[in-house]
This record gives sequence, structure tokens and C-alpha cells, in this order.
Amino acid sequence: MRRRLITSTLAVVLVVIAVFGVSLVIVETRTIENSASEMVDSEAVRLLSIVENRLNDGEKVNKQALSQQIAPDRYALVEIHGEDPIEIGTRPTGKVIASTQKGDGETVTVEESRRKVSDEIGRTLLVILAVALLAVLAAAALAVRQARRLGSPLTDLAETAERLGSGDPRPRHRRYGVPELDRVADVLDSSAERIARMLTAERRLAADASHQLRTPLTALSMRLEEIIATADDQETVKEEATIALGQVERLTDVVQRLLTNARDPRTGSAVDFDLDDVIKQQVEEWRPAYRNEGRTIVTAGTHGLRAVGTPGAVAQVLATLMENGLMHGAGTVCLSTRVTGNQAVVEVTDEGHGVPNELGSRVFERTVSGRNSTGIGLAVARDLAEADGGRLELLQQRPPVFALFLAREGEIGELSPSGD
Repeated sequence: MRRRLITSTLAVVLVVIAVFGVSLVIVETRTIENSASEMVDSEAVRLLSIVENRLNDGEKVNKQALSQQIAPDRYALVEIHGEDPIEIGTRPTGKVIASTQKGDGETVTVEESRRKVSDEIGRTLLVILAVALLAVLAAAALAVRQARRLGSPLTDLAETAERLGSGDPRPRHRRYGVPELDRVADVLDSSAERIARMLTAERRLAADASHQLRTPLTALSMRLEEIIATADDQETVKEEATIALGQVERLTDVVQRLLTNARDPRTGSAVDFDLDDVIKQQVEEWRPAYRNEGRTIVTAGTHGLRAVGTPGAVAQVLATLMENGLMHGAGTVCLSTRVTGNQAVVEVTDEGHGVPNELGSRVFERTVSGRNSTGIGLAVARDLAEADGGRLELLQQRPPVFALFLAREGEIGELSPSGD
């Protein structure tokens, strides 16, 4: 690239110099020759005028009287009718520039060696060649500079494109002062940012999927263990198998929702649903796990609430909160429903030590966890809640109270506390 730029620039300069240089040499050569001829003519006319004036004044015309009237490097021949010719200077050999002027019986011839004109033409040619050489050197320097100015950015842009292809999507934000190259750099930086967002979304989807699938798979495995433990009781086996199939369906819904959110996080499938059904399903699903830990689950609050949202997403949010209560909490876990304004609220609390003070404001951030967990669950749960227009908040740190706010529809009634 650089060699081509330098070669093409020098080729253009050489063509220009050749065209204008030859023309200039021809013009200067003719100018010098014409100037020399005119000077010789002028010298002959002046000498003839002097000779005529002397003759008219009756003065004698001789070599001594005329030797001071002609340049030392020229030769003159004065011919007067009836007298001997008068020669002034040394007659040049070789090619000469001559001029002959005639008067009334007088003839003056002035000659000058052409070597003087050739020397002057040679000096002029040297000057033109020197100027041409300087022009070529200047053009070469400018061509090298321009090649570097264009070649280095192109190399840099090629490296940026190679970095993008190798999986490094960091934008470089370099500009080069050339509008076309800066435009390419803008496009590459925009592409890098889009690729970075896509990679982040893919990694986030993988993390979310691994975490979100773990909860229903854990519950499903527990349910299968219950089936195995009660294999002799056909009715119990049938009931547990039905519940397990329902968990598989919810697991399928979780996968579908994760993929949908990955394609377009704004896509929603909110419907009007019975909040009690979702809470009941979660209580039944998590009861064996809590029983194994010697703990209980209770429900309380308002009965018959209908909310607007995605049942599968709401179930997943509640599952995350109940899993957190199982892993990080202690004692009885309570799911309480109430109404505030035009929203239905589900509060999940336990009797544990709660959320540490240093994590209170950051508990919903990704990778933030008070123990050796991934720190993804609450962040994903909040995203699921917000996708349907709801919100998930930490109302109280000690004891911990997490609240899921959902839009509300339908009639309500009162539900007294009940235990497991």
C-alpha cells in the first residue's frame, strides 16, 4: 500500500516535471539565443552609427578609435569604401552569432562565439535540473508522509478487525484525521460495541439459565425422591408423579422465557391469573425440602387476589425467594399477600439473621452474595418481575422481608394464617 502510494505520487510528479521541464528548456534556450542575437545586432548598429558620425565630422576612423566601442569578447569588421578594412578583436572560431549592418558606403560586421551562448544555456539547464531534483525530493518526502498517514491507520484498522474476529470486542476509539478512515473506525467501534453486548447477553443467558434451571431441577429431584420413597403407595406415587410433571412443564416454561428474554427483553406475556394458585403450587413444591431441614412454610394475608403478570415468571421469582430462605435463612418461612393501592404484594420472610448491612443496597446486583453462591438469583428474579411491569424489593433487612409487587385485578377476601 505504502509503496504504491509513493510510486504513484512520484510517477505523477515525474510526468509533470518532464512535460513542463522540457517546455521550459526549449523556451529558455530560445530566449537566450534570441537575446544573444539581439545584443550582437545592437552592437553592430551602434558601431555603424559611430563610424558614420566620425566620417560626417571629418574625423579619421581607425582601430584605436573603435576598439573601445565594442565588447572585448566580440569581433568587429569595419569596411569603408576606398579604405582598408578595420578589424577589432580576435575573430572567433567555430560557430558564431553574426550581424552585418550597412550604411552609405560603410559595412559593419559583429561576431560573437556561440560557445558563450551554449555555456549560458548549460547553466540554465543545470538550474532547471536542480529545481526538478528538489521537486522530486520534496514530492518523495510528501509521498512518504502521506503513505504513512494513510498506511498506518489502515494497518491499525486491519488489526482492529482482526481483534474483533478473534473475539476481543473492545472498541479502540482511535481517529486519524481522515474522514473516510474515521468513518470506518466509527463503524468498527459500533460493531465492537454490538458484539460486546451480544457476548454479554449470551454469557448472561448462560448464567441465568444455569441458575434458574437449578432451582426447578432441585425441586424435581426432591419430588422424584418422594416417589421412590413411597413406591408402595400407588395413590401417593400418582400424586407425586403428577406434581413432577407439572414441575417439568414449569421447567420448560422457564427455558422458553429465558430464551425469549434473551432475544428481546421487552417481550412480555402478562395475563390475569390467580395469585393463590401460584403460591399454593410453590408451597407444595418446596414443602419436602423444608421438611428435610426441619423447617416449615406458612401462608397468610389476603385471599382471592388476582394479579397481572406471567404465572411462570411469578412462580420463578417466588421459587428464588424460597430457595434463598432455605439456603440463607432459618426457622419458618412465611408467604404473605396483601393489597396496596392498585397492586398485589407477596411478601416472603423468614426468622434468620437477614441481609448484612453492607449488602442491603446491593443485594439485587449480579455477583453480589453474602455467602458462597453465585449472586445471580435475586438479580434474575428482579429482571423477571420487571419484565411484566412489576418490581421486587427488599423492604426489611432484619428479619428479611422481600416483596413482589404486581398489578392487581378482581375481587379480594381475607385469608387467616395457616401452617404446614
